Amino acid sequence: MAAPDPPTVAGVVLAGGRSSRMGRPKASLDWEGASLLAHVAATVGAAVDGPVVVVGAPGQALPELPDGVRRVDDPQEGLGPLQGIATGLEAVRAQAPVAFVTATDMPLLHPAFVRRVVAALGDADVAMPMVYGRRQTLAAAYRTALAGVARELVAEAQLSPGRLLERCRVAWLDEPALLADPELAAADPHLDSVTSVDTPADYAAALARARADA
Repeated sequence: MAAPDPPTVAGVVLAGGRSSRMGRPKASLDWEGASLLAHVAATVGAAVDGPVVVVGAPGQALPELPDGVRRVDDPQEGLGPLQGIATGLEAVRAQAPVAFVTATDMPLLHPAFVRRVVAALGDADVAMPMVYGRRQTLAAAYRTALAGVARELVAEAQLSPGRLLERCRVAWLDEPALLADPELAAADPHLDSVTSVDTPADYAAALARARADA
């Protein structure tokens, strides 16, 4: 008997947030001649076989998106990443049982990282990297069926993504577990994929790292 096809995997990129520490919208920052948002959406799209959606705030101006990437908006501004996760998972739920969720401010994300995290999901509800002692909520794989639970938590003003994890089966991935994958170990041995850029200094450092690795 032939092995079943792997499940379709979608991508969700959160673009909301005020970018107050950056001083200008992160989504529109230049990255290799494209916007940072377009770059991250394209990176995710290269690693998944399902749809990719960008989650914005209501009325938020966003740069042009890559072909095939769809925009959806949170129902309310300012409720944080858990609402974005809920919105994104709901948007792709009918098309894919699993989604990799990330944010627009992770320019060094590598497709090999996405594939490694998704492959680790197994029978769990969430595959969650724990890198450099930090839970990487916005570099994780989620079952899209969690959309309803996430919406309920937001409605109850329980806005920490940790609340969602409390209701899930979580597959935790530390650095050795991630780098046990030969593709990821070769492509991103320092796990720069989880680097976020919050300030102009962060942005400059990430650009320098990308150019050094080019």
